[in-house]
Amino acid sequence: MSLLNLIGDKYKILSIIGMSKNSGKTVTLNHLIEEAMEEGVQLGLTSIGRDGERLDRVTETEKPRIFAEENTIVATTTALLTMGDANIEIMKVTPFRTPLGEVIIGKVRSPGYIQIAGPQSLKDIHQVCQMMLNLGAKFVIIDGALDRKSSAAPTISDATILSTGAVISRDVNRVLEETLHVLSILSLPQVDEEDKPLLEELLSEDKLAVVSNNGDTEEIGLQTALGKGHKIGEYLDEDSRYLLIPGSLVKGTLEDLTRTTRKYKEVDIVVGDGTKIFIPPKDYLQFLRMGISIKVIHPINVIGVTINPYAPAGYYFEPNEFLDRMKTYIKDIPVMDIMLGGE
Repeated sequence: MSLLNLIGDKYKILSIIGMSKNSGKTVTLNHLIEEAMEEGVQLGLTSIGRDGERLDRVTETEKPRIFAEENTIVATTTALLTMGDANIEIMKVTPFRTPLGEVIIGKVRSPGYIQIAGPQSLKDIHQVCQMMLNLGAKFVIIDGALDRKSSAAPTISDATILSTGAVISRDVNRVLEETLHVLSILSLPQVDEEDKPLLEELLSEDKLAVVSNNGDTEEIGLQTALGKGHKIGEYLDEDSRYLLIPGSLVKGTLEDLTRTTRKYKEVDIVVGDGTKIFIPPKDYLQFLRMGISIKVIHPINVIGVTINPYAPAGYYFEPNEFLDRMKTYIKDIPVMDIMLGGE
């Protein structure tokens, strides 16, 4: 199965996110661009951060560049237009500004390497994606920036491809554990459909709150849940159904909550989506065994996983064995090694 087949006509906005730097995200992106070119599919490209540089700005090591084919529609900034060798015709100047200049949308007239950067907020990124679709792109790819899985947020993408690889650890079992953990939190179950509108409204207002079984809402007068698990626990009683945490959910919050009350076993803890959860794999499993239930307002649609068996540090996993191990544990969605030619 090709990456393009995964998308088909089902999705208009796709995000590619990496478990870590050098996990193969840009290789996945370039492969998808190549497939689209071969099939005559016009696509749009942008980024949640900045991508396409020849050198990593932190490590000063070489990294894969982004090669844009003719007629590709790109959203980037005025400062990055001259950083590649593709010839880009400006189609639209958007109202969005970044530290790298105004965000513009252009069409590649002669193929070449490009650098891309989009707006800094998810809402603005989504608007730019819609602009590219309106200008002719069949679908748009958002290149997720380093350690910012927010590009997978369902408010801006219909589907997500996750890239993982040996760079995570020299221990293949650790790579498997971390990858399975991320997949599990990105794919958490959604709250009941009839409760979704109320929870969405509370989330949009950034309100930490408890919702009772009959739909009554009690706001918790705290600016954040961080370090406040013991106070939050005082708001739970036998009538509580949901505990909405609008920001990040971290290990410390759950530890304090479980020490304060046993009522946590009777509620669903709700976050916007799985990108808001920052809990290590072993701790996460321990919380589940303790009876913690976590649901999301917006589930994330992970449609595939790409793997990179090579790490910049010089070690690697045998590619076919690594692919087989991954496919043993990830059965519901395709797992691909791009360099091996697919699944």
